[in-house]
Amino acid sequence: MALEEGPARVILGGMHISAKADYATRALVELACDTERPLTCEAMASSQEIPFRFLKSVVGDLRRAGLVRSQRGCEGGYWLGRPASDITLLDVVRAVDGELITLRGEPLSGLAYPGPADALPEIWREVEERAGEVLAGTTVESLVRRSRRPAARLAAEAV
Repeated sequence: MALEEGPARVILGGMHISAKADYATRALVELACDTERPLTCEAMASSQEIPFRFLKSVVGDLRRAGLVRSQRGCEGGYWLGRPASDITLLDVVRAVDGELITLRGEPLSGLAYPGPADALPEIWREVEERAGEVLAGTTVESLVRRSRRPAARLAAEAV
């Protein structure tokens, strides 16, 4: 299975992870690594090489979901809205994308096929369930701990 990266998504076969989910997760990891001060969108975008305007929109989604909180003013920026150990990748995907997996833009919940393909929607829902289990079992803190950057690992150990 080939892995392709592009500005809009990471593609594994025919499935993809949205750029919003990818960028949101990367921003949360940045915030988890620097808990001493709020970080600006500019700093996170620069550090992660993410388009600033897109990240600003994504961080707005994270704020509305309670995953980050903001501080205004010249010393302003963003903090994690709750501990990194309490933020799962499933939380992130749901915050920025809504449904985990869709088919032609529609949720899988009401999907039904006639005739001999009637079992297929059950398989698509099982794929969604298993992907959800992996994402629910992965926290922002665990990503920081798995980082190959020593500074990130040290930040996680200090928590």
